[in-house]
Amino acid sequence: MLIAGFPAGAWGTNCYVVAPAAGEECVIIDPGHQATQGVEETLRKHRLKPVAVVLTHGHIDHVASVVPVCGAHDVPAWIHPEDRFMMSDPEKALGRSLGAQLMGELTVGEPSDVKELTDGAKLALAGMELTVAHAPGHTRGSVTFGMPGAADIPPLLFSGDLLFAGSIGRTDFPGGSHADMLESLARVCLPLDDSTVVLPGHNEHTTIGRERATNPYLRQVAAGLGDGFTSPRRGM
Repeated sequence: MLIAGFPAGAWGTNCYVVAPAAGEECVIIDPGHQATQGVEETLRKHRLKPVAVVLTHGHIDHVASVVPVCGAHDVPAWIHPEDRFMMSDPEKALGRSLGAQLMGELTVGEPSDVKELTDGAKLALAGMELTVAHAPGHTRGSVTFGMPGAADIPPLLFSGDLLFAGSIGRTDFPGGSHADMLESLARVCLPLDDSTVVLPGHNEHTTIGRERATNPYLRQVAAGLGDGFTSPRRGM
């Protein structure tokens, strides 16, 4: 398994390029703000051929480079239907202006081929299987992508802005819900094995076991304590 990740753009959003091995087909996860150059350098370095872009949610820091990346390689973008509008109207998704200077750097709109994700779907892409879990809370259409472990490879969870090392995504943007976030953490994350490696939308990777033991939000839902915490300002 080859996983090449790098933080991109003004928000340091993690973009991942995932393939069975170097020289094979790959999937690109969350090519956000100013991610195009990093994607192209990663593809050249590992001799990879993209077959799809998949998106954990529609915020501009995760989708800003979707149009140029999909266009350059003639591949579809997969996104949950609840977040699809955000590609064409990022400011509505945030409830505020991004500013003229930043908007001048962004390619707003949809690529020519958009496919919609559904909860529980299993995507067979580039010789790999990604399992989609709808995980609203950060946005209505947030999803995670899970990959099973094999041999000496642990299970993987591309968590987007659902779960971070020590924290969770913010819920104060339009479409966000702290109650939904806690329900998603309980339904999507708690059943996973402790060995599952979490590759989040921002900052460093972690494991479910580490977060189960130390993350106050995951500990809250594991204890069934309800809506006692408020969401931090992490992510976009």
